Amino acid sequence: MKKNKYDFSIVVPVYNELKNLSPLTESIIEELGSENLDYQIIYVDDGSQDGSSKKIDELASEIEILSAVHFKENNGQTAAFLAGFREAEGEYIITLDADLQVRPEDIFKMLPYLKEYDMVVGKRVNRNDGIVKKISSLIANGVRNFITGEEITDTGCPLKIFKNEIHKEFYPFKGMHRFYPTLARMNKYRVKEVAVNHYPRKYGESKYGVNNRMWRGLLDTFVMRWMKKRIINYTIKRD
Repeated sequence: MKKNKYDFSIVVPVYNELKNLSPLTESIIEELGSENLDYQIIYVDDGSQDGSSKKIDELASEIEILSAVHFKENNGQTAAFLAGFREAEGEYIITLDADLQVRPEDIFKMLPYLKEYDMVVGKRVNRNDGIVKKISSLIANGVRNFITGEEITDTGCPLKIFKNEIHKEFYPFKGMHRFYPTLARMNKYRVKEVAVNHYPRKYGESKYGVNNRMWRGLLDTFVMRWMKKRIINYTIKRD
């Protein structure tokens, strides 16, 4: 008997991505439908002001496997992910951004690794970002790994696949979405990084700059280092 209602739950935070929503939805359905995967789509509207909220509801009314979650105001990506995870009924959760810079087709590069790993995370190659964003991302990932002792080269890649149960280890603090692989490993889950494609943004604008990518992320990194040093590990003795 199937434990979960679906095999996969695709969770997508949405903040002012109106023009991307239809092509994103079509891409998800086309790619996953081609392999007859059993899945649901969850869009979490993070207080959009460009009509994305209405568009999500329209899509949900037309597509049975698509559901919409709406925030009253902008709460940030971590909150949007957590809200989507709580609605997820799949055995595995897949995370994506709505900007189509990482696309559903690369999910199939990652699926084979689920036989051996509990979480598979994307690593964007041939980045199609501006030079400032590339440099800030490179520095942020390097500093984050140095401080936390991690080896994930692209923790900001939105494409991740992991067992549904793992999201219970994700803390409801702003910025924690950057540390999902670290939190998984802290709780003894196996993590694998896989190269995926990266495309130019066609519609909308990036929500991240040097300030919220580097400096806020640096503060979060020190918090994560403190948490790793304070984690409690124990083994129960059984007869």
